[in-house]
Amino acid sequence: MLTIRVGEEEFFDESLGDEGEFIIRGGTEARFEHSLAALSKWESIHEKPFLGEGEKTNEELLDYIRCMIVTPDFPPEAFDALTEKNLEAINDYMNSKQTATWFSDDPGAPKSREVITADLIYHWMIEFSIPFECQNWHIHRLFTLIKVRNAKLAKPKKMNAAEAAQRRYDENERRKKQLGTSG
Repeated sequence: MLTIRVGEEEFFDESLGDEGEFIIRGGTEARFEHSLAALSKWESIHEKPFLGEGEKTNEELLDYIRCMIVTPDFPPEAFDALTEKNLEAINDYMNSKQTATWFSDDPGAPKSREVITADLIYHWMIEFSIPFECQNWHIHRLFTLIKVRNAKLAKPKKMNAAEAAQRRYDENERRKKQLGTSG
């Protein structure tokens, strides 16, 4: 979850003489979550995939930021006070990994051309028995959980003949080196 202050003012108070200080006043605290729930809200408004290939207009991106808000009773007019710094923080948050898990993806694996929509992600959650509370997680964290469940439930990949032969050869070489023999 990302928490930022929207609409705050910063100014220098010179009343303390040479030792003036910066004062921050006003603003509204806003909490945002880049989640499946936000994606679903946005897709219900725009009726197209958010994670698709196409470019989004500035208005569509601002709509998504509105869908991300989880602060109760957040005043709609406060969105007009979003600064470049606020938008940069939101963008950085949306692009953050939010997990320590990593995958060594098979470089030879074909890339899917499937269009990912909120409905497809909900399907994956049902398929992998992921509780619906996870729809409020950061979207990258949810994708990681889906990948982990997919990897854990996948059948082991069979080796072809060449890979099996190479594995036996490597194991024999390791044993010869370990035992100090020539075969």
